[in-house]
Amino acid sequence: MKKKKTKVKRSPTKLELTISEPSMDKYILRLYITGTTSRSVLALTNLKKICEEYLEGRYELEVIDLYQMPSLAKDEQIIAAPTLIKKLPLPFRRIIGDMSNIEKVLLGLDLRKVKG
Repeated sequence: MKKKKTKVKRSPTKLELTISEPSMDKYILRLYITGTTSRSVLALTNLKKICEEYLEGRYELEVIDLYQMPSLAKDEQIIAAPTLIKKLPLPFRRIIGDMSNIEKVLLGLDLRKVKG
């Protein structure tokens, strides 16, 4: 009589899951702009492109116009605009500028661009 070989399925360890799956954290982002200036519009356009490409479906972006809500500049200690604040996931980060330097924005968001 021939014995059947059975494969034992094992569940991946926590370390294996961490290495193989990209982070699925939800990103909470706030972009502080000053009206519809060219830099503000450019920052918003660039940031939306980056979010759609690298964070599709797992980000919330709140755009705050400091002309309409100037008190928020003091509350959040905004000294320049446009400024992007990454609230979550931690660590908290600030990125100042028009978001045209994709590498800098990805680094600030703790995302790595996959080269391939």
